[in-house]
Amino acid sequence: MLYRPFARFLVVALLVVGLLTLWEFLRPLPLFARFARGNQNLSGVVLKEVTALGKLELVRYTFKDIVEHSQPRTMLPNARAVLIVQGEATGCLDLTRLTAADIETGDTVVVHLPQPELCNWKINHDQSKVYDTEYGFLDESALVDGAYQKAEAQIRQAALKSGLLAQTRQNADKILRPMLEKVAGKPVVLRYTDTLTR
Repeated sequence: MLYRPFARFLVVALLVVGLLTLWEFLRPLPLFARFARGNQNLSGVVLKEVTALGKLELVRYTFKDIVEHSQPRTMLPNARAVLIVQGEATGCLDLTRLTAADIETGDTVVVHLPQPELCNWKINHDQSKVYDTEYGFLDESALVDGAYQKAEAQIRQAALKSGLLAQTRQNADKILRPMLEKVAGKPVVLRYTDTLTR
C-alpha cells in the first residue's frame, strides 16, 4: 500500500520528463517556430565610461625588432627570453587644448596648435612571437611579460628618435592647413605653442 503513492509519483515524474524531452526535440521544427525561444545570447559587456576624444592622429610608424631580455638570479643561471616583436607608435595633436584665443583672424588666419605628441605606442601581440626562452622554469610567463614591457619601452624610444613628432607636424601642415583654408576662405598659418609632450 505504501508503494502505490510512490509508484504513481514516479510514473508522473517520468511522464513529465518524457514530455519535456519530446517538446525540446520538436520545438526547433518549423511547425513549432512560433514557440521558439528568442535570442538567448546574453552579452556580459556593460558600458562603463564614455570619454570625449579630441586627438587628431596624423602619423603611425610600424616597427619590427628583436628584443632580448634577461632576469638576473643569484643561485640559478639568469633567465633569458628572445622575442621577435612588431609594434606601432602614433603621433597626434591634442585639439581639446585649443581655445578661441588660439585662433587669430585677419587677412591670414593664425592657429596656435599644441605641440605634436606621441599619442600611443604598443606591441601588436598577434604579429609578435617568443623566439626562445632559457632557464625560465616556473616563472616563464613573468619572464616573457618583462620582455614585452621592455619591447614596448623600446618602441616608444625608437618612435621619438626616428622623428615621429616632426613628421606629425609635417602631416598637420599637409592635411589640416588645407582643410582650414577651405573653411576660412583665407590663408592659414599653423604655429605651435608649449613644449614637446611625452
